[in-house]
Formats: sequence, structure tokens, C-alpha cells
Amino acid sequence: MAPPNVTDGNDNGYRMVPSNEPEENYEKVQNIEETDKDVAKEKEKHLFEKAPLKEDSEPEAAVVVPPDGGWGWVIVVASFMCNMVVDGIIFSFGAFLPGIAESFDVSKASVTLVGSLMSGFYLISGPFASALANRYGFQLVAIVGSVLGTTAFAISYFATNVQFLCISYGVLGGIGFGLIYVPSVITVGFYFERWRALATGIAVCGSGIGTFLFAPLSKWMIEKMGWRTSLLFQGAIVLSCVLYGLAFKPLKPTKIKDIDEADGKELVMDPSKLPVATKVKMEEAMRRIRRGSTVSAYDHQTSISRMLGVNNNSDYPRVSDVYQTINIPSRKILETYIEKRLSVPSISEKDKPKSYDLKQNLLEGKNPIIIVPKRNRTTSQNEESEVNRPLYRDDIFFCASLKRLPQYTSRTSIAYNLAVTRLPTKNDVEEEIKHTCKLCPEAVKRTLATMLDYSLLKSPSFILLSVGGFLTMMGFYVPFMYLVDRATFHKMDLDTAVWLVSSIGIANTFGRVMCGVLSSFPSVNALLVTNVALTIGGVATIFSGISMTTEYQFFYAVVFGLSIACFASLRSIIVVDLLGLEKLTNAFGLLLLFQGVAAIIGAPLAGAFRDYTGGYEYSFYLSGSMLLSSAVICYPLNYLNKWEKKRNNKLQREKTVPV
Repeated sequence: MAPPNVTDGNDNGYRMVPSNEPEENYEKVQNIEETDKDVAKEKEKHLFEKAPLKEDSEPEAAVVVPPDGGWGWVIVVASFMCNMVVDGIIFSFGAFLPGIAESFDVSKASVTLVGSLMSGFYLISGPFASALANRYGFQLVAIVGSVLGTTAFAISYFATNVQFLCISYGVLGGIGFGLIYVPSVITVGFYFERWRALATGIAVCGSGIGTFLFAPLSKWMIEKMGWRTSLLFQGAIVLSCVLYGLAFKPLKPTKIKDIDEADGKELVMDPSKLPVATKVKMEEAMRRIRRGSTVSAYDHQTSISRMLGVNNNSDYPRVSDVYQTINIPSRKILETYIEKRLSVPSISEKDKPKSYDLKQNLLEGKNPIIIVPKRNRTTSQNEESEVNRPLYRDDIFFCASLKRLPQYTSRTSIAYNLAVTRLPTKNDVEEEIKHTCKLCPEAVKRTLATMLDYSLLKSPSFILLSVGGFLTMMGFYVPFMYLVDRATFHKMDLDTAVWLVSSIGIANTFGRVMCGVLSSFPSVNALLVTNVALTIGGVATIFSGISMTTEYQFFYAVVFGLSIACFASLRSIIVVDLLGLEKLTNAFGLLLLFQGVAAIIGAPLAGAFRDYTGGYEYSFYLSGSMLLSSAVICYPLNYLNKWEKKRNNKLQREKTVPV
């Protein structure tokens, strides 16, 4: 029996590898007396040969621990303001329809496409904005988005036709808003853990307040200055987001050893406590490596992953998985695995678990924990602690209370952060430290490979959820675009009608607060609440035209605002309940794409109905039907998901049964 691979924990700058000593020498270790530690240590050294560490040794593992306050509250205010500006402008675009249509002598349905393109690209650009934020940080991406959005509004001042506006205001402005939106949404969750639900709830309320304020403000500006100058004025407001973006300062990651010392607890676990699913995953990776895979250690790569040369983020080990134990068959396999897949953290001798016993593990045939010794600090190694990859967290898009997550409730705060943070690769860290200039760095490619991984479309639950989200967004923007126009068409005073959109905004704000309170109770079924809310909103939209009295129209606006608040607030909870936390980033990316395409289609289609019929009734019938349909098809989603989980568990058991 040959000795398994083991690594010395001494601070001597060397790594142990198995020697060619005969097996009988190895058997002598089993007879070493426990009390004679010095002799045992000396004899163990004779059984191995030393090999110097490479200069480019793997970096130390680090994790971001949210401070839960402090500067985080400044970020909440900055995020609130960004949401207020971006959503306020998008939802108030309906005020520009009459002026632009008159200037270019086109139908309002044609002008609607301009606002719809902005809404659509604002969502579609989400995965790409996330990828950039992962590599360059929230701060830079938000600032670039603010400048790009301002530029788009300035260019739109010189528009000569609707097509010009579609490109300048719709596409360019939408991309700029997407670059502002992503940092403002996820940076709050990056700073908060215990108070995440509260902080995120305050930040997203900016959307409703912005809708409330910008609807009358846009109407006033257009009356006083015309639509072109109003666009310039809005562009100046967008430029103010540069100041808010400056507040999105990055958090410095904490090294594992520092967490250990500060907390006074051992973080390394016994190999037997490693989850079965993780063991299976690591063993499958090893099998792929032995077969000589040069691209991936996993079989389910999509063409996007192959093209980018990286994996979905969920394929990479969590910090807790690798930091605690790794089942490695040999040194050669270890080096190959490290090179292709991950960066192993440095763990000092004191990090060995108290129960660890080399002799006993060898007797029982167990693989010991792989210990990478400390190294002398250099400037470049100290810089490793600055590597910050927010999109490598599984929970980065989770906006509700973490108490809903079993990963959080079953662990301490530190253990939770270790369990939701994925390791960067060696190449990723080197690009950061050496400031390598690449067109598409690995941190960007890995995020895109995660958010655009269409293998998730194999899940029936996700397909149904995606279709539901698509239909919801088809009807989502129609009332924002046409509610005021329909009211004035039916002789309501414009000064009164403009407050209909504001009513949607204020109701949306209250709805988000109520959803935040509801979501703090783990027993609340987020999917059912959303479906009921969308059903009510859809029915109300279908029957919104049965009376054009001022009272009834304001009643409808409030009901609609409350219903869409549930959809916006509970979406991340639904995804986690159905697919699990590790699929959240992937699902969020694909949902943004589907919803962005739907946003581009919905309002112009409703406008075409208006031009064809000469009235707004069928436009609102279409919108309400889309909302209602999205709820109806998702009512059986929980049952479908239970069936899917049973099927997947059965397949997993079949795969793990030895042949």
C-alpha cells in the first residue's frame, strides 16, 4: 500500500510529495508511538521528498463579509436615487408621445417603439453590465452608464426622425440605464446580510417614488420647454448618477486566515462532513480530468461556455468546499486540477482540525486534508486580498431576507459567506494582480457564461417561469404608456390625468414595502402571492375601461401599481424556491433577456391595436390578458417543480450507484 499524497504544514516554503520508498518503510509509520511526536515527525519526513513551491503558487482564499451597516447605508441612499432617476424616466415616457408624434408627423404607436426599446435594452444589457461589474466594480460601471445615458439624451436632442430616436434614446439610452441599474440593485445586497431585506426594500422604493415624481415633472417640462429641451434636462438629471455611482465603493475581501483568527474558531472540517453532492461533483471532475479534458471538467457545457472557454459559475467549488477538504488521488491529478479549475487557499498548520491524525488516517486508508503551507509575504501576494468578484457569490441577486435560505439559517454568518462564495481561478487572479489588458477578461467571460447558460432551459420549471415572465412584461408597460393618453382621449383634464401614472408609482412603493414584510416570513408562498397579484392586476386591466370616471381610473391605477410590485419584489425568491440558490444568477440572466424582448414588443403591439381600432379598449384588453395568462400558467408551477425534483433525485441516485 503506497502512502497517499499529503502536504507538510510547516512554514518552510516546501511541499511534500510521495517518495519512492518501499512499502515496508511506510508500514513503520503505523507503529510510531503517539507520545514521541518529534521522532514521528522526523520519520515521516524520511518517507517523502521535498519539492520547492512554484513562484506562482495559488492565492490565498478570501471572502467578502458584509459589514451590515456603516457606509452601506450611504449606498442604500445612492441606490435609491439611481432607481428613482432610471425608472422615473422610463415609466414617464408616455408624456413624450404626443409631442414627438406631432413633430415627426407619425402615429403614437411608432413613437412608442422608442420608449419600448429603452425599456427592453435596459433589461437585455443586464447580463453584460453584470459581467463588467464583476471585473471592474460597481463604481466604474455605474459612472460609465451615467455618462453613456447622458450622451444618449444629448444626441437625441438633434433627432430628425423616429428611427434616429430609436437608436439614440432607445438603444444607447437603454444600455446606459442598464449599466446604472445593475450596480444599484446588487451592490446593496453585497453590503448587507442581516438587514438585506430592509436595505434592498428602501433602495428599490426609489422606482415607485421616481414614477410618482417624474410623471408630472415631464409633463411640466414639455409644456414649458418642449420635448427636445426636456430631453436635455433629463440628461442632466441622469448625469447626477455619476455622484451616486461614486458611492459604490468596493468591499475589501477578508482572507480565510484573518476570519479564523478574528473569530477564534476552526473553519476546517472533517472530510466525512463534506456534503455528498459535493463529493460526487469533485469525483466527476477528477474523472473528466483523467480522460484528458482540455476545456472543462464537466459534461454539460453549452456552446457559449465552449466559446468563452469558461464554465458556469456553479461548476466552480465554493470556498467552503475547497477550504475544508479535497479528495485528491495523486499529486499529478492535483496539479492538473488546480491549473484548470480552481485556486486552492493557503492554510496554515494551526488550521488543521483538532481531530486530525495523520497516522490514524493512514491506518484507515483515508485521504488526509491537503494543507498548503504559508509563504513569505510579498507585495504581489498582499495585493491578492484586493481581488473582488461580487458575481462569484450565489446570493448576489437575492433581494429578500436571508432567513428564507437554509444555507443561511443552518450556518453561522462566516460559514454562510464561505458557502455562497465561489473561488476564482488562478488565471483570473493573475489578470487582476498584473493588470492584464484583455478584450474579455476571465471575470467577464465567467459571468457571461453563467448568466447566458441556456442549459437551464432543460428545466421544465424554468421554462414555465420564463414564459410567465415574458407574458407579464408584454403587458407591463402598456398602462404606463397609454393610461394618461386614454384618459385625455375620454375628455379627462390633462392636469388630472397625469397623476394616474404617479398613482401607480406611489402604490408600487407601498406594494414593495408590503412584499418585503411578507417575504420575511419563510412560510409565505411567494409564487402564490405573485400569481394572485398578477391575476388581480390582469383582471383589473381588462376591465379598466368600463368606466372613465376620475375615481374609477385612479382606483385602477392603485390596483395595478400594487400588483406589479409583487412581481418585481418576489421574483428572486421564486427562482430560489424553484431552482435553488446556485441557479439564481443563471436564471436571473436569462429572465432579463426574455423580459427585455417582451418589453420591446408589448407596448408597440398595443399601439398598433390602438391605431387599427381607433380606441384604447383592445390595447388594454391585450395588456390585461397577458398579465392574467402569465399568472394562470404559473399556478401549477409548484406541482411541476416537485415532480421535476423527484425526477432529478432519481436520476442522481442512478448515476451514483456503482456499476
